[in-house]
Amino acid sequence: MKLAAYALLRDGFADWEAASALAELRRTFGYSLVTIGLSSKSVVSMGGLQVSTDLQLAEFVPASASVLILPGGDAWSEGEAPAVSGVLQDMVALHRPVAAICGATLALAHAGLLEDRLHTSNGAEFIAEHVSQYRGKSFYRAVQAIRHRGVITANGLAPFAFAAEIFRELAPEREEDITGYESLFSRGLID
Repeated sequence: MKLAAYALLRDGFADWEAASALAELRRTFGYSLVTIGLSSKSVVSMGGLQVSTDLQLAEFVPASASVLILPGGDAWSEGEAPAVSGVLQDMVALHRPVAAICGATLALAHAGLLEDRLHTSNGAEFIAEHVSQYRGKSFYRAVQAIRHRGVITANGLAPFAFAAEIFRELAPEREEDITGYESLFSRGLID
């Protein structure tokens, strides 16, 4: 199977939250990168980057993806996007990982994927405030990033820990490299 990382981008997506993961998946791990939009319209990030996505969500074939990554952004707090929930459930049913950071963790909650998996987000009450049917509070952990049974989550202050957990899910044999990546970015210094 060709290695392909897909990123679902919505207007106002937090461009920095998945940037390191996407860059390293492409550069270091050899993945192609495909961007998905909810429609054919281009999207604009929080930082003002205009992105013409590669395909619409309706065209996305979950079996073609090695991973589906959802950067955060304010749009996720506007309520459930049923088509997104369906795609997330399809990915997990195919044993393909999904990864969400910051506000995008709400999409995982809407899809019911946080009910029985360890997960994190932007505080213990954040998900419950936005997703009335959320019942996974006992599985919530106050950590930067966590992965459990094909679902990767991170709080909005942890883009590098988020990236590292994605790498661990996709390339567990590269643990030494991943630990080095984490160490470098957690220090913020180059020797």
